[in-house]
Amino acid sequence: MPNSIDLRSDTVTLPTQAMRDAMYRAEVGDDMFGEDPTVRKLEELAAAKAGKEAAMLTISGTMGNLVSLLTHCGRGEEAVIGDKSHIVYAEGGGAAALGGLPYRVVRTNWQGMPDLDELGWTIRTKGSKFPPTGVVCMENTCNRRGGTVLTPEQMSKVTELAHSRGIPVHLDGARVFHAATALGVDVKEITSQVDTVMFCLSKGLSAPLGSMVAGPAQWIERARLTRRLVGGNMRQAGVIAAAGIVALTEMVDRLAEDHQNARLLAEGLAAMNSVKINLEAVQTNIVLFKVTVPGVQQEDVQASLAENGLKVSNYGEDGLRMITHYGISRQDILRALDIIGKVLSRYEASS
Repeated sequence: MPNSIDLRSDTVTLPTQAMRDAMYRAEVGDDMFGEDPTVRKLEELAAAKAGKEAAMLTISGTMGNLVSLLTHCGRGEEAVIGDKSHIVYAEGGGAAALGGLPYRVVRTNWQGMPDLDELGWTIRTKGSKFPPTGVVCMENTCNRRGGTVLTPEQMSKVTELAHSRGIPVHLDGARVFHAATALGVDVKEITSQVDTVMFCLSKGLSAPLGSMVAGPAQWIERARLTRRLVGGNMRQAGVIAAAGIVALTEMVDRLAEDHQNARLLAEGLAAMNSVKINLEAVQTNIVLFKVTVPGVQQEDVQASLAENGLKVSNYGEDGLRMITHYGISRQDILRALDIIGKVLSRYEASS
């Protein structure tokens, strides 16, 4: 629909003019041979931002997590992951399918924090009759919990427990810069709590594609071999990396605007009669809500909103999801609330 407001995801962002200019002018080389200067510059920048020794460019966050799990684990070793994690829900079971890694799921609370007691007895060491644990994973922010944030103190409890058993910790930090913005801290305060981290350039940071994996230098060298195994090596990738450099240098500070718009959206929804929403969980740029009109299904509401110029995602049992992002203004939020209000009013009148 022309002039529709697209809140399905922050992956729908378009590159800025600065990104387009940087991509056009990018100095390139063969990245598989380590000869692309723009990729090297991006990887050095990403490692510095995350406070890690080295970093590596991947095409997507899914590939970044896949490569990380395959590098941490041998065949038959379990990846311990939260029950609402993106890795479990939305990455095709890649590490299990391609690497023979069983997924071991643990309960998380409304923030996405793993239950420490359950985590303690879930971690299993080599030499027992059970599959040993190869890696423990966290997600910050937690997508399916509504973009909720884990503090460095919370994360350290998970890492200390895992490290006490000799197990590394990987962070799915697709939106970790949103978490840092919400907490008012340098992103390194979050990433320092884990051994390795993946973060996306293509969501709130608005690059057209690409994600980074960061960690110890020797581990990253092994991860490069894993990336090749899954078909992730690239040639003149500087055209991708150039946009990523702009994303990391120019697009982080503006994330607070997306958080403000998400709060405006959430508070407007909370004032509606037929909406159930947990305002405490709206901490970054994601808003989850449920429609409570008797007999009305979420997919019907989603379709009606789209017909009226508002695109949202249906997250099943977790509700309808909207994500604020670059290109969405305060005025767009007010218009979105008006559309939702009118659509719900029609459902209420016919119920």
